[in-house]
Amino acid sequence: MHSPEIFDCVVVGGGPAGATAAADLARKKRDVLLLERGGRIKPCGGAIPPRLIDEFAIPQQLLVARVTQARMVSPSYRHVDIPIDGGFVGMVDREVFDEWLRRRAVSAGAKRRTGTFTRIERDKDGTAVVHYDVKHEDGGTERHAVRARSVIGADGANSQVAKHGGIPGAETMRKVFAYHEIVRSPAEKTEDFDPTRCDVIYDGAYSPDFYSWVFPHGKTTSIGMGTAVKGFSLRKATGELRQKLGLEHAETIRTEGAPLPLQPHKRWDNGKDVLLAGDAAGCVAPSSGEGIFYAMTGGRLAADAIDELCRTGSAAALKSARRRFMRTHGPVFWILGVMQDYWYINDNRRERFVTICKDKDVQQLTFDAYMDKELVKAKPLAHMRIFFKNLAHLSGLARA
Repeated sequence: MHSPEIFDCVVVGGGPAGATAAADLARKKRDVLLLERGGRIKPCGGAIPPRLIDEFAIPQQLLVARVTQARMVSPSYRHVDIPIDGGFVGMVDREVFDEWLRRRAVSAGAKRRTGTFTRIERDKDGTAVVHYDVKHEDGGTERHAVRARSVIGADGANSQVAKHGGIPGAETMRKVFAYHEIVRSPAEKTEDFDPTRCDVIYDGAYSPDFYSWVFPHGKTTSIGMGTAVKGFSLRKATGELRQKLGLEHAETIRTEGAPLPLQPHKRWDNGKDVLLAGDAAGCVAPSSGEGIFYAMTGGRLAADAIDELCRTGSAAALKSARRRFMRTHGPVFWILGVMQDYWYINDNRRERFVTICKDKDVQQLTFDAYMDKELVKAKPLAHMRIFFKNLAHLSGLARA
């Protein structure tokens, strides 16, 4: 404790954002410590688009399934099947996927330790001192501290790094709570289960303000949902959904729950040496709840910003992470946020939303945007048609 070791950066959190940031910084020859709690798996459908696979060099063996179709299910149980023409969405098991990312960071040169972040203090020259606890099997706790020229908080929606690092506004961020159960997949395909199809269920009985999902992972399947409604039992609703789908007797492998942010934070840095990434920064897409691609992108941008801080000594470099992220993905997040606030408010609107999903223009532009992670600008006539179709549904002129 008298003279703790010092790192260029301490990355708190070993999920996709933290592991990516640590790996990128290590490749840039920075001294990096990846600090992760261990034993925690985030509830997640596990879908990753082709762009993520290519940009972040994800090996094919990590894909436990390849989804070629999505099914949108309305409250009345009408459904719209949307094929993924000429491609697929990869599915990963977060337990395996996240660990592989952490090991890749270590292979790149990052140091890895298991411990629980507790606080940030400052030594006499203002350098951050990161404190963390290590719990032993006998129940004892060992306290540790390291010095850090910079800190990346990739420690989830309730980021303690944001709280202790002096980043304003993080504690008031809107969130939903997500819960899922990993179950043994059925041996055979049924009407309600297809190992090559992701089901997204818009039914207030299971999620009053978000949606439920059934995402196949090969030998296992993720069944879950999210809500911001306090007092709503996600565990009970998941059990009811499993019963409706004929999956109530499927073996439950594990269950997980965690909060998810609903919009990017207005500030990602403290103006000095602390920067957020992933869920801690609010990098989860509204409406869809997708987070893996955006977390890894945010982690990479955070690594670039920290590297520039280390190279130039200018804290202004930290602002580049959020600026670059919002320039590319901000418009998509805004549109998805509007969609969620309007269409998810009640079952009547959810019914109409699924009806809109029957439209071929909507399907094509949705999957183009999902695959490429940007708004599609090359089809103005299709955008115009979608605008007038949405207007008809919003006004009630179109039938649900």
